[in-house]
Amino acid sequence: MSREPFRGTYTVLVTPFTADGAAVDHAALARLVEYQIREGVRGLIPLGSTGEFLSVSREERAAIVDTVIRSAAGRVPVLVGTGAEDTREVVAISKEAEAQGADGVMIIPPFYSVPTLAELVHHYDTVAKAIGIPIMVYNNPATSNVDMTPAMLAEISRIPNCCYVKESTLEVTRVRDIVDLCGDRMAVFAGVLGYESAWLGAIGWVAVCSNVAPRLSSEMFDAAAFEANRDKSRALYRKLTPLLPWVGGPRYVSGTKAAFRLMGMDMGPPRPPRLPLPAADMPALAQVLQGIGLMSIAAQAAE
Repeated sequence: MSREPFRGTYTVLVTPFTADGAAVDHAALARLVEYQIREGVRGLIPLGSTGEFLSVSREERAAIVDTVIRSAAGRVPVLVGTGAEDTREVVAISKEAEAQGADGVMIIPPFYSVPTLAELVHHYDTVAKAIGIPIMVYNNPATSNVDMTPAMLAEISRIPNCCYVKESTLEVTRVRDIVDLCGDRMAVFAGVLGYESAWLGAIGWVAVCSNVAPRLSSEMFDAAAFEANRDKSRALYRKLTPLLPWVGGPRYVSGTKAAFRLMGMDMGPPRPPRLPLPAADMPALAQVLQGIGLMSIAAQAAE
């Protein structure tokens, strides 16, 4: 079945939990999906790092995917994070995601074994042969302990289903090199440097900040990647920039969930070992959100 290519800003969704952290808050998750779509995000990715995928059970995982896919109702693509250490598990949960109606999967390399290139090719090829939906390879050496360089991705891109990469190093020139080495076989999504990557050939951005600022994030990336409007995109980027430290680095989950609480759209706490953003940091975050105009927009958009 032919599909429209993935492009634009995709939000790697937080996973809302109940106040005690004991269960997934599916009503809040459905509201989050609605907020994202109404505010112009082009795609959704549940169970990425920001979704605390390592802190949910297999049963919770299936229920999260079901809620996101049902709530999205085909309006935007849903790519499910299916990374795991064991290739057999990645195959199983990727097949499950496909059966549930996912449009694609995002797969980080095994994050403990430090696989070689041959092992990476075998890993992704095994998964690709088991499913019929696209794979977004996820390069994040900070969390996976393996760095898939542009030359390595050129080899992985020869696997037919591996047609996207989320490039999450801070070396923006890698976008250029991946485009040069992979050609039409693999399209690049930025993982961190959305603004910068757009100018070097990225056709998408897997963003954390778009959880809380979906319209601003999407408009900024579109202005750079698709409109090539430097003045517009730079102005939007400068508006977005104060938020980025609050939803990146060690605060990517705690800061994002704290922002939602301040915006009147509570997503519950992180699950340990992650802890909520310290109370002392909340006033400064509130000031940033106020400056961007986000203090009440989420609750209004989700009504």
